[in-house]
Amino acid sequence: MNLKLSTNSQYIIDNSQLNITGSKSETNRLLLLKALFPNITLANTSNSDDSEVMQKALAGNDEIVDIHHAGTAMRFLTAYFAVNEGREVVMTGSSRMQERPIKILVEALAQLGVEISYLKEEGYPPIKIKGKKVTASKVNLAANVSSQYISALLLVASKLENGLELTLEGEITSIPYIKMTLALLKDLDIQTSFEGNVIKVYPKEAVKTKEMIVESDWSSASYFFSLVALADAAKITLSSYKENSLQGDSELVSLYEKMGVKTTFQNNKMTLEKVAGFNYQDVTFELNNTPDIAQTIVVTCLGLGIGCHLTGLHTLKIKETDRLEALRIELTKLGANISVTNDSLTLVPSQNINHNIHIATYNDHRMAMAFAPLAVKVPIIINDAEVVSKSYPDFWNDLKALNFQISEL
Repeated sequence: MNLKLSTNSQYIIDNSQLNITGSKSETNRLLLLKALFPNITLANTSNSDDSEVMQKALAGNDEIVDIHHAGTAMRFLTAYFAVNEGREVVMTGSSRMQERPIKILVEALAQLGVEISYLKEEGYPPIKIKGKKVTASKVNLAANVSSQYISALLLVASKLENGLELTLEGEITSIPYIKMTLALLKDLDIQTSFEGNVIKVYPKEAVKTKEMIVESDWSSASYFFSLVALADAAKITLSSYKENSLQGDSELVSLYEKMGVKTTFQNNKMTLEKVAGFNYQDVTFELNNTPDIAQTIVVTCLGLGIGCHLTGLHTLKIKETDRLEALRIELTKLGANISVTNDSLTLVPSQNINHNIHIATYNDHRMAMAFAPLAVKVPIIINDAEVVSKSYPDFWNDLKALNFQISEL
């Protein structure tokens, strides 16, 4: 399904309100914790494909678990099944998932005595897992890897007989996501510590009955920060959001302040408002802790006619697609002057954007949603637009509610 997007020549949003689905990151962590501690109940969970895949895998007894494009599910479930004594399962996914590395996590679990074998190419899914009772408790892991490897280990750690002592070697990246995991454990009264490069999780047989309410997804909110920045005038209220969020992407507030968006919080709601007469300048952002919003930011900068230099993006090459290369290709089609390295992106300021360009999405939900707000400036076509269901199934309907003109081609 290809969608053509456009808006009125003057685009103004007057105090609209949207409810955003629960955080995929929080939901998937809590789904795994609920599998370990069934007396937990969850509210405001994500309706994303990734979370549905995760929930189905945890609830079923299938010998083959296909998680499609869901990278978080692949990592979290690998750890979960590995410490599930007596459970044998094959973990597989889409063709792209079979190109995404899992070796670092497999080797970490091997340090705990877990048995995992590769069924095709070494280091990549599909993998065969033979779940074991784990008594070892010490693991060393490179610190600059995807935080999902680290969180996968931390989430199952309290169910290990002797807990877990995880030593991270080198400079740690994506710290907010590690802290999110530890905060959720703390909410369940699971004892943890994070000192220097050593994280400890202590064993816990059971937790008290408790309802865990998932905050709405900040990554999904990023597209509305972009929309407000690009509009002629705009005010949008999003729920449910907390000013002191666990999610790393809440850094959007300070980043978009530099692109003319003012954010205020009240009663678990967040209001975004475009600052009139804002003095736009080129921006330089270090996104080590928030790489998932790089796509949104660079598209915003293109639409505003400003340049940007974004660093800390090394994990983007192993996402749903090589996001840096995908951005270079699609932004160049729009007329942008952009260059990328293995961990950075530089956009040169330009006032011209090509109209009616087909944006390829590469099976990547964030490519579709990051480019969509650009329709405020020029008509744009998003190819394979249904890919948004991976994290935000209601996205196109929410844009229609904000007076986007959307037609299927």
